Amino acid sequence: MEDACCEGMKRVMRLAMKVLIMAVFLGYILILIMMPTNTFYLRWMPNIRSKTRSTYFGQEGASLLIYAFPILFIATLGAFYSHLRKRGVDRSDSRVRSCYDSWKMPALVKGPLGIVSWIELAFLAMFLALLVWSFSSYVHAMFANVTQEAIQVRERVWEVKLDSAALLLGLVGNICLAFLFFPVTRGSSVLQFIGVTSEASVKYHIWLGHVTMALFTAHGLCYVIFWANTHQISEMVKWDEVGVSNMAGEISLLAGVVMWATAFQGIRRKIFELFFYTHYLYIIFVMFFVLHVGFSTACIMLPGFYLFLIDRYLRFLQSQRKIQLVCARVLPCQAVELNFSKSPGLSYAPTSTVFVNVPSISKLQWHPFTITSSSNLDRDQLSVVVKSEGRWTEMLYEIVSSSSNVERLEISLEGPYGTPSTDLLRHDMLVMISGGSGITPFISIIRELLFTANAVSHKAPQILLICAFKKELDLAMLELLLPVSGTNLDISCLHLQIEAYVTREKETVKDDQELIRTVRLKPSINDVPVSAVFGSGSWLWLGLIISSSFAIFLVLVGIITRYYIYPTERDSNGMYSFPSRAALYMVFACVSIAASATGAFLWNKKQSLRESVQIQDTKTPPTASPIAGVYGGDWELESLPHQTLIQSTNAHYGKRPDLKSEHFF
Repeated sequence: MEDACCEGMKRVMRLAMKVLIMAVFLGYILILIMMPTNTFYLRWMPNIRSKTRSTYFGQEGASLLIYAFPILFIATLGAFYSHLRKRGVDRSDSRVRSCYDSWKMPALVKGPLGIVSWIELAFLAMFLALLVWSFSSYVHAMFANVTQEAIQVRERVWEVKLDSAALLLGLVGNICLAFLFFPVTRGSSVLQFIGVTSEASVKYHIWLGHVTMALFTAHGLCYVIFWANTHQISEMVKWDEVGVSNMAGEISLLAGVVMWATAFQGIRRKIFELFFYTHYLYIIFVMFFVLHVGFSTACIMLPGFYLFLIDRYLRFLQSQRKIQLVCARVLPCQAVELNFSKSPGLSYAPTSTVFVNVPSISKLQWHPFTITSSSNLDRDQLSVVVKSEGRWTEMLYEIVSSSSNVERLEISLEGPYGTPSTDLLRHDMLVMISGGSGITPFISIIRELLFTANAVSHKAPQILLICAFKKELDLAMLELLLPVSGTNLDISCLHLQIEAYVTREKETVKDDQELIRTVRLKPSINDVPVSAVFGSGSWLWLGLIISSSFAIFLVLVGIITRYYIYPTERDSNGMYSFPSRAALYMVFACVSIAASATGAFLWNKKQSLRESVQIQDTKTPPTASPIAGVYGGDWELESLPHQTLIQSTNAHYGKRPDLKSEHFF
């Protein structure tokens, strides 16, 4: 009874949070729609500034209230909402979910944008409509009295139009920049709230990046042409203390253009390291952008970048921990399965991803891999599969496979990242189609279904796995459908059918067929199991960090403005330097984030150590190692689950799968 009452209260709280988040979001969208109009700049903004201007926040108070506060408020509520949400699936929302799933069906498959769903297409159309509306509104406002302005400044009409066009291109670019950092915030409560994974949202960052840099590049070129024709080329090297600093804008644009040039698909795929390292110029890009436009104008992009900084710092804290790599399975197809020790309390959905860093290969490179284990079936273990297909992966494979007794491999992990839950049992049949190493997401799904089908009294869906490989050796990837230590669960209840295709080889009979080899490792006593940054309460802590860090930031801004900037302006009877003010505020934002996130991290670390000591004190010494199955070498290949897996597999050689064939279904 108490559990039902508690769950009812949680449901009401989640509904209230949803309504409040939607109301605030609609208000923020209204601000963006009205921003290009004279009504906003001549009526609304002056009125808000007159009511919020004080000796503590100055003119930045209105910008923080209008642009920054709504999004940070949504992110905080979204984190609390995710914390309250059940891990399971709410069956009462089945109709809403069914409608939502229909909108997630592909609308565009072939094209420069890749695969685009109907809901993505709808949001893309609305975003383009916002840009077109903003552009047309700025044009209407700026070009209304262009002839009179040309007479006043003694310039030709086309030159005044060019000056206005350069300004409006920058203003429209600011709108794109406001959304640029949201898709690359991996642990974003905003993305979690709307049900978008971090890996799925990267393409939005790519789209926004191209549009943003196209607008900013046109903005800069228009000003250069204008200055050259009006004999004001010296404006390029001006760094004004009040207003816009042109030199800072040029440095920001230069950093952005370098990132943009190396981000095109041809360069990104062929020379990934060049793309990866040049993207660190985002620090220069953002820093000099804020110095260019001033902190008040930069507030439009502040919330997205602020949440990105929080996520980036939390990832940095998590990456400092070295993870226990207990064993690896070396496959004959130049692939290796890495098995890490995992905290039993860490839960993640199938198809989740982690980012892996191996300092002995590269201290800076982090590579994403799909988790192949199930947090329910493999409670003490997290696994990823790495296929040797590039320089980084080749070096990792050589290190692991070079010896059967690798002492230790130092590895750091970030994540896991993924959807909060997946309701796989609501389908009567699951059809999975993969090519090569693309089978890895389906390994986690099949393992999860294997556990669920044996644990609950629910009919498991039929599973059809159609997988294509280049060579016969690649069929060893199918062995990974079962965990490294084997399983006692009944695999026959899955109704699993595997159609495996070897496209480039004919069937051969090999007496000396290579087998999967298990490599034992010896983790250091300082290595730790994989766990979330803040344990099971990660979303709650994230909400507290966002709100507390922003509160600390406002306090620091209020103190420095009231007791340093305001007296300086009063005594000098002038304006305090805009770039200096912007630099101070950016430092305060970083300090606030570091202070609140570090405090939360250290508190959770202390609590985790205390709990682990208590668990060790209450445990009786085991008669055998809890991971003896992992260390003991290869699991028995002739086990019943393995035999069932072989019986479920049909291998086809020298051809590709015909997906139009009816015998599949």
